[in-house]
Amino acid sequence: MRHARLPAPEEIALEDVFHALSDPFRLDVVRRLAAEGEASCQALEGDRPKSSVSHHFRVLREAGLIRTRNEGVTRMNALRRDDIERRFPGLLACILTAKED
Repeated sequence: MRHARLPAPEEIALEDVFHALSDPFRLDVVRRLAAEGEASCQALEGDRPKSSVSHHFRVLREAGLIRTRNEGVTRMNALRRDDIERRFPGLLACILTAKED
């Protein structure tokens, strides 16, 4: 995997976070990572095509919401909870407690 540049906490832009979370799949990934801590791409992808999943994870990384690391041939994803909380206090709690449609 090419290592994507993660924005520094002070570079995380609210409009990028909202854009990333505007997609139901990406919002679900963030909620699952908040609950599970860390998960592989495969565990989170469901039955979606690999190209679609790759796109969604790239959007989440570029927005500063997740970080991805390699563990052998597996890509592990984790929510950047502390970075998001430092940048936008309380935002993640609001997102995670909002009712789903």
